Amino acid sequence: MSIEKILSISGKPGLYELKLQTRTGFVAESLIDGKKVTVGLRSNVSLLSEISVYTYDGEVRLSEVFRAIAEKEDNGPSLSHKEDNAKLESYFREVLPDFDEDRVYPSDMKKILNWYSMLQAKGLVSKEKPVAAEAPVAEEVKTEE
Repeated sequence: MSIEKILSISGKPGLYELKLQTRTGFVAESLIDGKKVTVGLRSNVSLLSEISVYTYDGEVRLSEVFRAIAEKEDNGPSLSHKEDNAKLESYFREVLPDFDEDRVYPSDMKKILNWYSMLQAKGLVSKEKPVAAEAPVAEEVKTEE
């Protein structure tokens, strides 16, 4: 799952991919329509890779929540984010059984499911666990003396 460069920009709909950093901010491309926008340093921006969801045991990274949804739906689309709060909570309970309902609000669940739908349509989420990159093994080279 590669959400390291995916952003949520406050006041702008949808998700954006970080394209280029500039002196005064950065350039991001919308995942919805592909339009590029410039964002100043004063804008409120969140990297999806830095967001976590509260559970009773601590916090779970958003990428893990997306992976759990993909696992439940077999990499398919999730429940609509427009469902009523009771359905959202029961669906979220299936995906993340120990989420803290006192600190995770229905609006958060809607946002997470909406983001999942956008990322799933672009093929950026999967049920596969991320594989740690292995360092290449240097082969011993023999030289003739």
